[in-house]
Amino acid sequence: MTASRVEQPADLDAVRASYDRVADNYVEMNLGDIRTHPWLQAAMDGFAASVRGLGPVLDVGCGPGTVTAYLSQRGLDVSGVDLSPRMIEHAQRLHPEQQFAVASATGLDLEPSALGGILGWWSLFNLPRRVVPSVLESFAQALVPGGHLIIATHMGDGDIERTEAYGGVAVSWTTHLWQPEQFSALLISAGLALVAEVRLPESGAGVPALVLVARRPD
Repeated sequence: MTASRVEQPADLDAVRASYDRVADNYVEMNLGDIRTHPWLQAAMDGFAASVRGLGPVLDVGCGPGTVTAYLSQRGLDVSGVDLSPRMIEHAQRLHPEQQFAVASATGLDLEPSALGGILGWWSLFNLPRRVVPSVLESFAQALVPGGHLIIATHMGDGDIERTEAYGGVAVSWTTHLWQPEQFSALLISAGLALVAEVRLPESGAGVPALVLVARRPD
């Protein structure tokens, strides 16, 4: 995959290095297993049912591939990309039957109208706010008519500067919190129609969670 015209964040290398450092602990802690979170699993099952048969699905920010494999088990033609090479090493080791590659949400060269579904599952909250609209626009353009995008992110106001995560590992990244109305407006501006919204009081990071599903109109 080659770089697109989406602006590259200034902290991209620092975020990549941080996720490389936490990858081993993340896998050991089994944090990406949605089967332990019934409401998140229900949202993902609804997404899977909505995109089945529409074409390939891309998991952007797939981490160690846990959700990618979950969707594959439900009959989807799904592959994953992640900014962190170490995360992709784990994904390839744990799910050798799946296709994974190292790439960031801001560095994808997606074909127009080529994907039945796209995931931004806990993978866009590190992006600077000014970059998110162009990323969502690139996702919207890559979906086939009727294709769906599912987003999970941290809900709230302001930003959280993280210096450690996942067992006290040193990191350097910003967690940008979003209100549902803010993120929904960006999806609509990207040309998508809102389909579903789930709000949960806790995301595992000490703040509420937000799941949004949007659809490219026919």
